[in-house]
Amino acid sequence: MTTTATLDPEAPVVHPTVRVRHPKPAITLAVVTVLLGALFLLAGRDGVTRFGLGGGEALSLGEVSVPTAPAVLTSLVLLAALTAVAVWDVWAYRRTRLWLTLAFGLIALFAFLTWSGAGGLVPVVNLFGGALSISVPIVFGALGGVIGERVGVVNVAIEGQLLLGAFSAAILGSVTGSPYVGLIGAMIGGVLVALVLAAFSIKYLVDQVIVGVVLNVLVTGLTGFLYGILLVPNELVLNRPATFPRLPIPGLVEIPVLGPVLFNQPFIVYLMYATVALVAWGLYRTRWGLRLRAVGEHPQAADTVGIKVNPTRFWNVCLAGVIAGAGGAYFTLVSVPQFGEGMTAGLGFIALAAVIFGRWDPIRAALAALLFGFATNLQNLLTVLGSPIPGQFMQMLPYVVTILAVAGFVGQSRGPAAAGKPYIKG
Repeated sequence: MTTTATLDPEAPVVHPTVRVRHPKPAITLAVVTVLLGALFLLAGRDGVTRFGLGGGEALSLGEVSVPTAPAVLTSLVLLAALTAVAVWDVWAYRRTRLWLTLAFGLIALFAFLTWSGAGGLVPVVNLFGGALSISVPIVFGALGGVIGERVGVVNVAIEGQLLLGAFSAAILGSVTGSPYVGLIGAMIGGVLVALVLAAFSIKYLVDQVIVGVVLNVLVTGLTGFLYGILLVPNELVLNRPATFPRLPIPGLVEIPVLGPVLFNQPFIVYLMYATVALVAWGLYRTRWGLRLRAVGEHPQAADTVGIKVNPTRFWNVCLAGVIAGAGGAYFTLVSVPQFGEGMTAGLGFIALAAVIFGRWDPIRAALAALLFGFATNLQNLLTVLGSPIPGQFMQMLPYVVTILAVAGFVGQSRGPAAAGKPYIKG
């Protein structure tokens, strides 16, 4: 860090200019380059890697074959060059440019998949499609977390909202034979958990984190108990919900690679797209979003201009529960499709991490959720491809990717100032 200012007493007063270096992204790129270089050079693989790109009837890309060793070494040279550019940016007091980070990530992914799939086929469409599938409940949960924390309530109960949403969707979807009724049931399950969270944390001023943890344990025990005494004996009647069919969008589904991934999905995935867009627009472009952010940042100031702080918090926490509960419906109405004990498997906590990773922004939080889903599905794909990486390291992959992303590109971040703090008027 350097400081420059004029020392001439007769010169006009000039405020000092502070220049700060931001080395974390460059360090992260260098670490990744070294790790990949060591992997590729010490465990070199020969042969040809085939990438299945798919496509529609109008335009099909089929398979693309690349020689493994030359492609990997060329990619490694490009990664080293991009790392050098990032280091130069740090030396010149510039932030690492977004295009550089994106290019580095794509090349690193291509190199790793090429090395892992030597002599085999890498199904690109299935890789991205599976990543999106894993990410759907995490995105819904992260959106609920963003709304909750933006309004001043830390929503640790996302796991419970997802789980009760999945349970409710299974029962109502089975009884009525309609996945849409099951989806409404999931929203009701999520809002029930949110109501308890809001009542105890806002009205009775109980610590929000403690309430959230207790609710997660309570919902896990409750759904497990009801599963044993209610769903298991009546499985054919209460745990065989109707599922959402895939709804391909004509024209868009024909786009190679991304078309089948994004536009050949069930209704709930399209609902996720719309929810991300609506929350992002509403949070920054509407009166509702302005009031919500004001209550989460400075409730005293919001109160002085006539905003009812605690009612605003209460109803927005309920809205967050509705959104998170909808994510639970994906487990039982699309993915499994029936309820299983503890089936959310901690994804609610991953959604909470995505909120922080995304800096309490709905679009960034959704992208963080997609990153974790991609890393998880990549682990599954590498297992199928017979990657020489030990299985224990494969299981660590999603969490290692998340840690590198948070430590290298997010670093220290500040949430809403009043998040987690109860408001007592006067």
